[in-house]
Amino acid sequence: MYEQGVAGTSTEDILAAAQVTSPSQLYHYFADKKSLVQAVIEYQTEHVLGFQRPLLQRLDSFEALEAWRDAIVQAQHARRCKGGCPIGSLAAELSDADPQARTRLAAGYAQWEGAIRDGLVSMQERGELDEEADADDLSLALLTALQGGLLMTQTRRDTVALEAVLNAMIDRIRCHAPT
Repeated sequence: MYEQGVAGTSTEDILAAAQVTSPSQLYHYFADKKSLVQAVIEYQTEHVLGFQRPLLQRLDSFEALEAWRDAIVQAQHARRCKGGCPIGSLAAELSDADPQARTRLAAGYAQWEGAIRDGLVSMQERGELDEEADADDLSLALLTALQGGLLMTQTRRDTVALEAVLNAMIDRIRCHAPT
């Protein structure tokens, strides 16, 4: 589904990828394709956040923000700038057509945004950001910028836009560093 999209993935494709021969094996675990899609959303959310979680849990300084940015950029280079964001790709395909999927995708984004916000709050608590910094707005803006940067990376097959937008957001956050 990540490579071909949900609509472009048939039951036969799923059976071949899972290396099973009978659809009954698939339907033993999933009532229908829609329930399988829900499981894919959960899996991709955990995969994306699992990769970033160690960095996000230590997101308490500008150096940590830069390390997180570098890891994301490096991951895109390792994937040759293909595929974009697994959550974003699912969101683009499913949000208008499947309300359940949209709800799960929004929950996944909320987890991601919350992890970023927690890091920014930690920066405030450590005195790296002033009290005027709105961690809610900054975390939402950073995640939104990241999503746009990942889409541009996928389209352009380079990380120039991704690096530019993440650098711009880190600079914006840096505006709240105490003087």
